Amino acid sequence: MSAQRSALPDLADDSPGLWDAGFGKAARGLLTGGVRCFAAQGFHATTTRDITAAAGLSPAALYVHFSSKEEVLFEITRAGHKSSLDALNRVPTHADPAEHLRALVAAFVSWHARHHVAARVSQYELGALTPTHYDAIVGLRHQSTAIFHDALTHGPALGPFPPADAHRLVRAILSLGVDLVRWYRLDGADSPEELGEYYADLALGMVSAAATRRGR
Repeated sequence: MSAQRSALPDLADDSPGLWDAGFGKAARGLLTGGVRCFAAQGFHATTTRDITAAAGLSPAALYVHFSSKEEVLFEITRAGHKSSLDALNRVPTHADPAEHLRALVAAFVSWHARHHVAARVSQYELGALTPTHYDAIVGLRHQSTAIFHDALTHGPALGPFPPADAHRLVRAILSLGVDLVRWYRLDGADSPEELGEYYADLALGMVSAAATRRGR
């Protein structure tokens, strides 16, 4: 446990701000403790005692607020996916389809950078969810995917791309935002917003390259 505790401060991000206001102080502390522990050592290696210790609570406290360790993971994952989807939905529609896509990518990437700890858990611990909880998260993921797919297929300046091409492009664009959670740190060289802008340029470059390839 001492090694885990020493790792937790290095996983600082804005994840504690994700929890639903309906959760009380202790429950929010358990979610914050859970996200740190799951990110540091994985869901299966984390015990309920690890989570309560990280939250500064007694070992039995988790079951006062959650039915299981898996429910803690689900609430973290649900909050992360819902918040990133909300970030996409807040992007205003732009008259220029390319600029609209660029704004979507910037929002998606900067969100994952600013919440990289919760995003790491949300993206890479999905296999530990129950089938019912997994299906709920997949529904949120499909909504995010649909936003990018629509941006690619409904913009005359971007195509529209055939469905197969749009699917490949969306998958590549989403991978840009998701994979950064493996290495990003808030005290690194790029702020979340700077990284978002840079990756948005990369995404538009991919779209342009795909259009050139299609036109051959």
